[in-house]
Amino acid sequence: MSIVNPQPLWQPDPQRIARAQVTQFQAWAAENHGAPAEGGYAALHRWSVDELETFWKAVTEWFDVRFSTPYARVLGERSMPGAQWFPGATLNYAEHALRAASTRADEPALLHVDESHEPRPVTWSELRRQVGSLAAELRALGVRPGDRVSGYLPNIPQAVVALLATAAVGGVWTSCAPDFGARSVLDRFQQVEPVVLFTVDGYRYGGKEHDRRETVAELRRELPTLRAVVHIPVLGTEAPEGALEWSALTAADEEPVFEQVAFDHPLWVLYSSGTTGLPKAIVQSQGGILVEHLKQLGLHCDLGPEDRFFWYTSTGWMMWNFLVSGLLTGTTIVLYDGSPGYPDTGAQWRIAERTGATLYGTSAAYVMACRKADVHPARDFDLSKVQCVATTGSPLPPDGFRWLHDEVRDNLWIASVSGGTDVCSCFAGAVPTLPVHIGELQAAGLGTDLQSWDPSGKPLIDEVGELVVTNPMPSMPIHFWNDPDGSRYHDSYFDTYPGVWRHGDWITITSRGSVVIHGRSDSTLNRQGVRMGSADIYEAVERLPEIKESLVIGIEQPDGGYWMPLFVHLVPGAVLDEALLKRIKQTIREQLSPRHVPDEVIEVPGVPHTLTGKRIEVPVKRLLQGTPLDKAVNPGSIDNLDLLHFYEELARKRG
Repeated sequence: MSIVNPQPLWQPDPQRIARAQVTQFQAWAAENHGAPAEGGYAALHRWSVDELETFWKAVTEWFDVRFSTPYARVLGERSMPGAQWFPGATLNYAEHALRAASTRADEPALLHVDESHEPRPVTWSELRRQVGSLAAELRALGVRPGDRVSGYLPNIPQAVVALLATAAVGGVWTSCAPDFGARSVLDRFQQVEPVVLFTVDGYRYGGKEHDRRETVAELRRELPTLRAVVHIPVLGTEAPEGALEWSALTAADEEPVFEQVAFDHPLWVLYSSGTTGLPKAIVQSQGGILVEHLKQLGLHCDLGPEDRFFWYTSTGWMMWNFLVSGLLTGTTIVLYDGSPGYPDTGAQWRIAERTGATLYGTSAAYVMACRKADVHPARDFDLSKVQCVATTGSPLPPDGFRWLHDEVRDNLWIASVSGGTDVCSCFAGAVPTLPVHIGELQAAGLGTDLQSWDPSGKPLIDEVGELVVTNPMPSMPIHFWNDPDGSRYHDSYFDTYPGVWRHGDWITITSRGSVVIHGRSDSTLNRQGVRMGSADIYEAVERLPEIKESLVIGIEQPDGGYWMPLFVHLVPGAVLDEALLKRIKQTIREQLSPRHVPDEVIEVPGVPHTLTGKRIEVPVKRLLQGTPLDKAVNPGSIDNLDLLHFYEELARKRG
């Protein structure tokens, strides 16, 4: 791939570079830890991966991480999987998240915004008080270190309080958004067997109220390990029988007690999309998330006590966990609970204006939707406080960069970032001291030895290859839940290149160190930044009697869009008429979420499989992207090669 954008779209001015935390960190690390004083970010990055242990030691010192017992060394075991970080150390994530309460008691820690777009603050002292009260109640309920606590909650302050109280007692947090249907939630929560469930009676979205009481009743029936259910009356209903009231559990004026846990003690469980069966239950550690997020939010996002951090997300996406970690840097975080485009497409810009957001994060899809809808953010809103607009979920197309530059501000720092639920962080993205080139992520993250490899494991520059990470990161999963021998974890990332993390994205690393993401190299669906499993969709659709089998594919379009067709193989005699079409979409919307509804439903003569009976998504995706049949699939691995000609022909017709 040749470099097509020699001229940067944006360049930080000298004052901004001097002011950036990463600049100050580099000077300090040069003085104290032998980091290079010259050579800017590229030299610092090289040092951070070559001297991995020294780098992470420096991060813990720079951010004043409080170890209640010291560590023996930074990296006890370096192999992947199985790296052991800071063995011997104990600490608590929630203690660090609430540190700013001692100096900034009356300033807002949280700004909660609903569809009225009026921000409501929760101060640092109030947040700390509620966490203290709830943590004491969790202990009284018998929650012990390692017990799982779950939330079926929208992006509201109570969700943050519940996460921090869980971490304070050493429990393990896990959450789903209330637009998930019962089956999707149970596929996740049943794996981890929670002892407490925090839940709402419903949520508001797009100007409507959505009652979730029946779903909650089903969750209670199907989660036999629950010892307590806590009712949060978003819609104002009474607590169901046997449930505890949120207000009663958070009423006391109690100093939080922070359980000091091992560095690798589990903090939370996140979930993969479940393309081939149940979603993977990904476990990340208190210490690993703490140091990774301090690095990412403090050095890369340049966040500090003066900032306001808004990212449009739901509790079912890792970006929510990442947003909450903004508290680690003393930043005020903005929680928006509502539709991204209500009452109009410009909604998120209005929220950025009203909350005084300095870093505003959203999806590439939202940026492109604003462009299509002829939204003019700078004309219609005061965005003078916004220093950086960040995007993730899918690569931001070149037109998206140009639109933000033209329509928000010509000296705007645009940070397209890319990482994964698997590490709850970014592999590449924001660097406040580097130029921004159209269509490119600025650079790989500090401490992240990001490379692009060919199939034989040779590193590539200016060529497309597999995204790999060749050294451990502290936020990599400590394990998957219910994976006693570690085989599922190993097979997910380390089976292609032994000892090296392969993520499943196609990337180019350019000769100037920037990164271009080309989309998934596997078949995961990724819509509006939310990765979804095809298995969920199959399960819902194939309950309909007319549908014999189905196949869903997600394809990144050249214009930044995303095409998600659902192919259906009907039972003999069934017809794909308007009525069936409507029922298919309604089933998916109700049982999964509106996000899962396909763009098009197409009848097919059959669904191709491997010889072991697995439906093949990746080869079909490649065919639809225009790859010739002999390059898209190994013909010897397919049960009925003739079926693939249909998809090949469809690709030709679509052009």
